[in-house]
Amino acid sequence: MQTNNAIKEYVGIQKESMSGRELEASVLTKAGLMLKAVQENWDAPDREAKMLEAIKYNQKVWSFFQAELTEPGHPMPKQLREDLLNLSLFVDKRFFEVMAFPTAEKLSIVVDINFNIAAGLRTNPENAG
Repeated sequence: MQTNNAIKEYVGIQKESMSGRELEASVLTKAGLMLKAVQENWDAPDREAKMLEAIKYNQKVWSFFQAELTEPGHPMPKQLREDLLNLSLFVDKRFFEVMAFPTAEKLSIVVDINFNIAAGLRTNPENAG
């Protein structure tokens, strides 16, 4: 139990020291890594449980983004918000496809989306293009 408490404390400290963009990037990276682990261990006996856990985590992440992006007064440009919301709908649809007809290949696009958005969040906006 001490290890579990130490992990919770570390995560709490990490959250406090991260910017919002860094935290979002970290969460998306974790979500992508969870899906990638399922993909790479597709024949594992616990695949279904691990897949459902990864999908559930990803859905929470994307639901959070959906809620944030629909907040009145959100500072992000309207077109970018709409594009990200459309992307979130695609991700939701893909997860339903994966749950109905599971294949490892169907996870690739969401892994790529998560990693690419995380990389973009880690880019310093002042130095971008």
